[in-house]
Amino acid sequence: MPALSENVGRAEAAQARRRWPVWVAVGGVWAFFGFLYASQLYVGLRAEGMSHSFWRLLVWQLLGWGFWGAATPLVLRLGRRFPFERHAWGRAVAVHLFACVLLAAAHSLSHEFFRHQLNPFDEHDAARGFWEGFFGRLTSQFHLEIITYAAILGVGYAFSYYTRFREREGHAAQLEAQLAQAQLQALKMQLHPHFLFNTLNGVAGLVRDQRNKEAVGMLAGLSDLLRHTLDSAGKQEVPLREELDFLELYLDIQQMRFPDRLRVEMRVEPDTLDALVPNLILQPLVENAVRHGVAPRAAAGRVGVAAEREDGLLWVTVYDDGPGLKNGQQDLSGGGIGLSNTRARLAQLYGARHRFSVRNREGGGVEAVLAIPFRRAEGEGRG
Repeated sequence: MPALSENVGRAEAAQARRRWPVWVAVGGVWAFFGFLYASQLYVGLRAEGMSHSFWRLLVWQLLGWGFWGAATPLVLRLGRRFPFERHAWGRAVAVHLFACVLLAAAHSLSHEFFRHQLNPFDEHDAARGFWEGFFGRLTSQFHLEIITYAAILGVGYAFSYYTRFREREGHAAQLEAQLAQAQLQALKMQLHPHFLFNTLNGVAGLVRDQRNKEAVGMLAGLSDLLRHTLDSAGKQEVPLREELDFLELYLDIQQMRFPDRLRVEMRVEPDTLDALVPNLILQPLVENAVRHGVAPRAAAGRVGVAAEREDGLLWVTVYDDGPGLKNGQQDLSGGGIGLSNTRARLAQLYGARHRFSVRNREGGGVEAVLAIPFRRAEGEGRG
């Protein structure tokens, strides 16, 4: 319970710290009106040949308008307590009209009290009694009191609506971000069983071929892969360096399957190693290159990864020298879970700021090319 009380106290203190600039601004507004009216009154009197103390006029007007500054919290509280809602419109009008009359009377009382104390008009103040001045001001200025009361209510409602709008907007943005994160996590989790099942099928194939030593090595490599994926399970983006480390573990397993047939090329510019890329984005692309560019052939095949930076984008290419896409097709719209997952994740993370295509490569084979905004991991050097 003491901890709960401390948390409540800290929350209230934080809320009070957020409110005080607002009330300072409110006081500044009413002080501005006091200065404006005092200046106008002083200049008008001077134009008529009367010379009165500007400072007494100013203090009188500041105290007079300060009354509404002090009354502003009360008016706003009444506005929240009795809003102009359809089912309670009559009650709200009655309450606010009654409050306006009382505040107008109190304002006139304070106005006349300070006039008699300060004598801003010198000998002219003595010519009018207190109650005469009170009733005269109340009847002549009542319409302005109503306008002032309504203005406070209106500004209060406008500020309240704006605050609620921003809160709803922020809440909607937070929900949208959470939804996007959940969708990305779901897409990423699809890859784990996908490559796991494919690797286990590879192990089963090695066992059927009685290549037990390679099967054991593949299982050990799979253990390293799974450990790596668990370590980075909560990350949507990782430095390219980490992604290539994971890819190296995966390719070690594939080279156990195709020891004499799989050749790997890496052409990665050093300044791209710290660039952020989606976690596990390259593995399905390399898996497709191995499956379609190397596995179907008896001859040796090549799979490569290239990365470079150009025009503020990170360009990554995964390629093979296999038979290429059938019927001269230059782009894939589907391509199974690996490619469709890759497309969906890139679209979710980068929207229109990315490019992705899978096409036949000049000189033979297929290449998957992706381009994403170049961003370095936090704490690394700026690009």
